[in-house]
Amino acid sequence: MKPLTETDVRASFVNLTKGATKRLNLPADLAERPWEDLDYLGWQDPKAPQNHYLVTEHDGRLCGIALRASRESRGPRKTMCALCATVGDVALLVASRAGRSGQDGNSVGTYICADLDCSLKARNKRKLDTPVIHETLSAEQVDRLLGNLDSFVARVLRPA
Repeated sequence: MKPLTETDVRASFVNLTKGATKRLNLPADLAERPWEDLDYLGWQDPKAPQNHYLVTEHDGRLCGIALRASRESRGPRKTMCALCATVGDVALLVASRAGRSGQDGNSVGTYICADLDCSLKARNKRKLDTPVIHETLSAEQVDRLLGNLDSFVARVLRPA
């Protein structure tokens, strides 16, 4: 992923109002992220831990998605991430759909690594805290992550 600026990130959101994008808390280490190893920028809001954000490219444009931890969720649990297919601390994260559909209350959810570090896990650059059988074909792990990420973003963008 190419390095993103604050302006890039704030302009990318498809399911937030302009006012909400101005108020969201960006990661303090934005400039220091390992961009060459990222398929998306993901972070949890340090001031509002139920809020998570994901920014990636989709159909040739930058697409930011605001996510919230599910109210029914009791925090991360050990299960499989729907994006990178690693087992670890995973949270049910829910995104309002883009546009009118989201304004009408429609949303989509999926189980994602609570730390949003799927890219690093797929490349075996992030140590997992649970003993698992590691895949040795990281190129296929990355391809699977990209496909799953693209499908999730498409669901957010699709009207209900």
